[in-house]
Amino acid sequence: MSDASYGNGTLPPQVRSRIISGINGLDVHLLEAGHETPGRPLALLLHGFPDLAYGWRHLMPILAEAGFHVVAPDQRGYGRTTGWMNDYDAALGPFSLLNMVRDALALTLALGYRHTTLLVGHDLGSPVAAYCALARPDVFRSLVLMSAPFPGAPVMPFDTAAGSAGHVLPAQGQPPLAAALAALEPPRAFYQHYLCTRQANHDMWYPPQGMQAFLRAFYHVKSGDWAGNRPHPLMAATASELAQMPAYYVMELGATMPESVAPFLPSLTEIQANDWLSAAELEIYVEEYTRTGFQGALQAYRVLSDPDLNAELRLFSGRTIDVPSIFIGGDRDWGTYAAPGALDLMTARAVPGIKAVELIAEAGHWIQQEQPVRLAELMLDFVAEARDGFGKASR
Repeated sequence: MSDASYGNGTLPPQVRSRIISGINGLDVHLLEAGHETPGRPLALLLHGFPDLAYGWRHLMPILAEAGFHVVAPDQRGYGRTTGWMNDYDAALGPFSLLNMVRDALALTLALGYRHTTLLVGHDLGSPVAAYCALARPDVFRSLVLMSAPFPGAPVMPFDTAAGSAGHVLPAQGQPPLAAALAALEPPRAFYQHYLCTRQANHDMWYPPQGMQAFLRAFYHVKSGDWAGNRPHPLMAATASELAQMPAYYVMELGATMPESVAPFLPSLTEIQANDWLSAAELEIYVEEYTRTGFQGALQAYRVLSDPDLNAELRLFSGRTIDVPSIFIGGDRDWGTYAAPGALDLMTARAVPGIKAVELIAEAGHWIQQEQPVRLAELMLDFVAEARDGFGKASR
């Protein structure tokens, strides 16, 4: 496959694009920086939805300048990585969190590393990175979670052998969230429920306003540039609480995602003032998603909603993330609070030794694009401290 627009100056000169075959059944497209010097410690960056390896382009040269070999793959289901089935009716097992952990492990080993020095997961890449650290702390030895807190693995019922109710997760008798949202006035729907539907891929692949306008509005409304983003913690995962979030999270029932974000298309002046996603950079996303559609990216949402596919995660019931870890969000990003209580569960139970929770001022959801310098500062300070705990060997 040709490099298309990656060859016309939309990548920093320090960053190259290549494909590595045989990675857990995939041919993985990745971007990398700092590759010229052998023996550097590995920083592995896992993107989320609807992003690409390309989303890390501003951050990668900074980390490479600091001495890392920086690698950002197009994750399974995205971009120029191939070997996955692009079909709603395809088996979802390959998109399970643990299989995506195997993707990360296989890539690390294929690159000639026994461990990463820095593992970063953003958005849907955050749970993938979290399970990397749960399953293989010997390989993934420090962890940065971004924008999506990790509340822990699903738990198994405890102390039930005597026939008592035991200690289980609460609120199993509450009405289903989808029904409760639909009962609001006006009726609403949670975005993750919508993204699991059969029509979501077609809606976003063929938006009435065109792919460029759709993606520009989507990236704008979730960024710190949109003045309406003023997130705050929600008290519970109830319809009334979730309805406080913007329309790109809690949509009007029956609306598509392109319809939901269309009113937030920035003005020409706002677009021209955008210094983190130029027209040429946006065109990379337009080209890639016009070519592939969104189904591969949406499969992970369907996995997360499938109890059978998540049952294997109970293997880690009660296990905590014990490698050095930090959470970084944007103070204008609703992602930190979209799962009510997840942030508290992460710090109190799932990642009890977490070093810090940092919210970058004026950053929205796309932190690595909006605020790469500040993000790099936090990462480098964190990893410098973390490396004191496990030495400085790179391989």
